[in-house]
Amino acid sequence: MAAPIQIPHDLRQRHRRTPEGRAWLSVLPRYVAAAVERWKLTVDLPEDTDPWNGHSGIVIPVRTQAGAAAALKISFPYDEAVLEPVALKLWNGQGMVRILESDTASCAMVIDRLNAGQSLISVPMDTAVEVWGGLVRQLGILPDDRPEWAAIPHIAGTAEQFSDDLPARWEGLNRPFPRWLLEAALEVCQTRGAVSRRRARDVLVHTDLHYQNILATLDGTGYLGIDPQAAIGDAEFALAPCLWNRIKDLPQRNAEAALRRRAAALSAAAGLEEAIAVEWAVVREVDNALWYLENPGHDGDAQRSLWVASTMAGRPMPGLPAAHDLKTLQ
Repeated sequence: MAAPIQIPHDLRQRHRRTPEGRAWLSVLPRYVAAAVERWKLTVDLPEDTDPWNGHSGIVIPVRTQAGAAAALKISFPYDEAVLEPVALKLWNGQGMVRILESDTASCAMVIDRLNAGQSLISVPMDTAVEVWGGLVRQLGILPDDRPEWAAIPHIAGTAEQFSDDLPARWEGLNRPFPRWLLEAALEVCQTRGAVSRRRARDVLVHTDLHYQNILATLDGTGYLGIDPQAAIGDAEFALAPCLWNRIKDLPQRNAEAALRRRAAALSAAAGLEEAIAVEWAVVREVDNALWYLENPGHDGDAQRSLWVASTMAGRPMPGLPAAHDLKTLQ
């Protein structure tokens, strides 16, 4: 590597706020250099160009020893990042970017390179729906005897935890939204987290498969998912991120009905049971709204989550901004 990789400004700013983040930033250049040497990579980054980055990781375009286009990704070691290579190995390139190398200690991995400039965030919605649905079908693999499955959390367990936690969090925030919406989420958690639920249909789920986490292949022949947050359970759990993104694409008039139509179209394209997908969306957005309200500076995000949750519950909350006035998710 001719020169040290520069850490993107927003990634540095985000992680310098905590001791753990500052410690990670201090070792990140060393992790990059070690990965390049260990896997005999060549950095494929134009001069004076920063690498790509997400919320908690850096992605550097590289070439493998054989000359293939790839990407070196090193993440802050939060739980989802630690599980990412495990999930990628289970999918093994089926609907998801293929993993080539990984190192648990540094949370580093090498993956096939995709077209970072072409996601589903700006393609026509009809195309996005079909691509997303096709990927969800591919990603819904059944558990088998591979040992990696033991590390993946279960959605039913998350639902049971929500049953305990959501009411306490709601009370702790002085009941910030109507009780009926909390109860709608709890009813789903109690049903979907019960022992009697349909375990025979549990599959591997990318729980953050929104439009920006789907990139075109370099040859332009298709799309693959990235940045998996994996769980085992109802495939329908995957719908929610596609409802809280691209809200501005909804028509200004009766956006609530349009969001419900979008949920129906996405569910049909992915072969999901629409009613279950909608129920999970309510739960996930109630949880999101509470998190935003618990963390100062996220009032606009909480309004967006409450708008989606109440819309999908069939009873839009009064007092919230109109769809096109909601804060855009970054």
